[in-house]
Amino acid sequence: MSDPELANILNEKAKRMTLEAATKHEPIVTLTTSDFDKYVNDGRPVFVDFWAVWCPPCRAMEPVVERLAAKYSGKVLFGKLNTDEQSEIATRYEILSIPTFMVFKNGQPVDATIGAVGEVALDRLIQKSLNGSSAYR
Repeated sequence: MSDPELANILNEKAKRMTLEAATKHEPIVTLTTSDFDKYVNDGRPVFVDFWAVWCPPCRAMEPVVERLAAKYSGKVLFGKLNTDEQSEIATRYEILSIPTFMVFKNGQPVDATIGAVGEVALDRLIQKSLNGSSAYR
């Protein structure tokens, strides 16, 4: 689907949802190539949602990510990275399918899952990273 108007509407919705989420808890950061390394190296776990505007499962997972961001506010930084706009980062971490959810600690990926896996699975992914029991690749 390459409808520019739809893409603009979905981008605006994502921005609005991020802004609304920020009033409830720590904001979900929009990650870019220029600031990605700064965020993943900030000393606490970082949960990254690799997504794209045209991806229905990515959009379906937005409320799940927002609930988890509220639950782990102050403990885990949550970020969204648009794989179409930030392809350099997506390529660096070999993101071939979206949504992909990856947890970073000290700048390194420690665990990941692919697909619309549900809230319980993502919560477990985060818990493992907080408890130090995750292992990536």
